[in-house]
Amino acid sequence: MARKESNQLNEYEKQRQANIAERDALLKQLALDAATAGLGPKPISKPTANGTKLHKKKAPVKKIKEEVFPRRTSSRLAGLTADSEVAKRKADDVYEAVKEAERAKRQRVSGNLDLSDIVVAGKEWDKSENFLVDVFSRGAKPYERTFGDSEIRETSDKELRALREKMSGLELYDGWEPNRIKIVPERIYSLGFHPEPSKPLVFAGDKLGNLGIFDASQKAPSRSPSPVTVKPEASEGDIDTYLDSTQPTPSITSFHLHTRTISSFQFSPVNASHLYTSSYDSSLRLLDLTASSSTEIYGPSDPTADEPLSGFEIDPVSPHVLYFSRLDGYVGRTDTRSPPNSSTDLYQLSEKKIGGFSIHPRYPHFLATASLDRYMRLWDLRKISGKGDARSPSMLGEHYSNLSVSHAAFNAVGQVATASYDDTIKIHSFEGMSGWSAGGTTLTEEQMAPSKVIRHNNQTGRWVTILRAQWQQSPSDAVQRFCIGNMNRFVDIYTANGEQLAQLGGEGVTAVPAVAQFHPTMDWVAAGTASGKLCLWM
Repeated sequence: MARKESNQLNEYEKQRQANIAERDALLKQLALDAATAGLGPKPISKPTANGTKLHKKKAPVKKIKEEVFPRRTSSRLAGLTADSEVAKRKADDVYEAVKEAERAKRQRVSGNLDLSDIVVAGKEWDKSENFLVDVFSRGAKPYERTFGDSEIRETSDKELRALREKMSGLELYDGWEPNRIKIVPERIYSLGFHPEPSKPLVFAGDKLGNLGIFDASQKAPSRSPSPVTVKPEASEGDIDTYLDSTQPTPSITSFHLHTRTISSFQFSPVNASHLYTSSYDSSLRLLDLTASSSTEIYGPSDPTADEPLSGFEIDPVSPHVLYFSRLDGYVGRTDTRSPPNSSTDLYQLSEKKIGGFSIHPRYPHFLATASLDRYMRLWDLRKISGKGDARSPSMLGEHYSNLSVSHAAFNAVGQVATASYDDTIKIHSFEGMSGWSAGGTTLTEEQMAPSKVIRHNNQTGRWVTILRAQWQQSPSDAVQRFCIGNMNRFVDIYTANGEQLAQLGGEGVTAVPAVAQFHPTMDWVAAGTASGKLCLWM
């Protein structure tokens, strides 16, 4: 019985396989017929190892430069007999003329060109209004003076002439040449004197967070000449290097206080051994010169936060209150008597970078800011409006410049000096500030306009620190004056009326003394260069 069932299954399996084979043959024949008629599906491209399709890169089509031929003209309309010698000669002449015109277009033009002759159609050019002249005439001209003895001799005002002679009489420090006083390793961003009048102590902060200290009362030791043995094969450069290495160097002390640029520093008005510093590493620190210690006064609660500080000032009335500005447009106020970050107020006073700010030395509730948005603004901190992050002091007025304003600085009588990239130094004079009510004063555009505008090259470029006008805090003769670096490798000194008093320089000044600063009370001027060198006039 079992064998009979097995035979039946085998017959059934044979029939099934035969049906399958007949069906496959039919399908193949249908596919072949469809492909022959052009109705079949397109073949599927094989995928690559990573699953993407391979696309063959088409060979670039070679562009054949076609020669420009003259357009054909009708000989019949021109009255010429077809295939005549005259027609052929005319066609040859036209062809040669077109070839010559095309060749002339591509031929190099020699000699001088007048821009008025080559101006593109529709683009007007007026030589009398050439905007390029002003741009390129602003470049630095090393050692070219714009103020000197002749201007002093021509001064008719006796007091002004005496002051010019006094300030121009400052001499370059002769202890060492400036190129040997490398006060910090990198580019100088901040510089100033210790307030002590009996000894010129200069401090400087650089790009990498180093603070250098130089005592200008030291003198270079006298050296008796000694014979130098030089090998015959030694070059002139080797001899100079050897002689330079054997010369004495000044004594300079340096500390690595911050991890990034020291943007500004200031001595405490109540303790001359306390030096406050601000930095692009987002912190304020207190350096105690007596205790030989440095303490962080302010910093973001998040140690990874990047909130670079562009400057700071100490409240002259309440020395425990510090103001600082940030590169993101904020100005902050913190109290050193409170725990860090517990009593810090932040106000956004600009949507762009605040390059510098200053508080009034007599009325510290008045604040002046200079920012990348081209505005100098005046604020009153006595009235704070808004809630939360929108809180801000009352703005009294603003003044617009053609380009960004680098810095704003108050002097002792309430005038504000700014320097901007439109090559101007502006002096703003505000009258009756003591009587301005809190939040009730609004200055007009005329009141915010500068009382004096000085043309000055402020195009520092990428490798020179931004030029800033810095007032002398307490001049002995009560004449308000400020100093600012000069791109021609000088330091300029001006009065609050815009009168230039001096242009300090010297043979040893081999770079732009961009960061210039007065001693608070003495007629000493220090300036730093992009290579960390110090220039000093006393």
